[in-house]
Amino acid sequence: MTNSAILEMMLATYNRLSYTDKYIIGFPYKGVVYYGFITADKLDRFFALGMASRGRGYIIRFIPRNDQKLALLTLAKMEPLMSAKYFDTLVSESKYNRGEIFEKLITEKMGQVWEKDSVPFDKAGDIEIDGIPYQIKFASASLASEKTLYNREKKLDKQEEM
Repeated sequence: MTNSAILEMMLATYNRLSYTDKYIIGFPYKGVVYYGFITADKLDRFFALGMASRGRGYIIRFIPRNDQKLALLTLAKMEPLMSAKYFDTLVSESKYNRGEIFEKLITEKMGQVWEKDSVPFDKAGDIEIDGIPYQIKFASASLASEKTLYNREKKLDKQEEM
């Protein structure tokens, strides 16, 4: 099986299990951190297949190349959030990683209070805006590993059997 076939299969499983098909994405580009809104059907082509930690299977990652970032600027109607330099300063002064800082900034920009949580992608979005749940993903984010998708699907199958 080719890597593109594996990625396609994993994305189909992820999208089937995901609580929402709506995303707020972000990435640095030419010294600016941008954010925008997009749906899974438009975002899928910007994911890549990687190796999970310790070589335990595959993982889906959001790692847009520069040409993809350029396409996303229009496709997701990306808006500037702040300078990449200031974003990096916020990250370096925090105990949180880039994705968590981005999630915090977006949540606060939407007038909500951010709290670190670990709610699975199949149980809720990262934020709800006007009653619509969104997952928040920053460049280099992972969506799900092969193992996670397998376990979530197996759990769902057991629930359906009952």
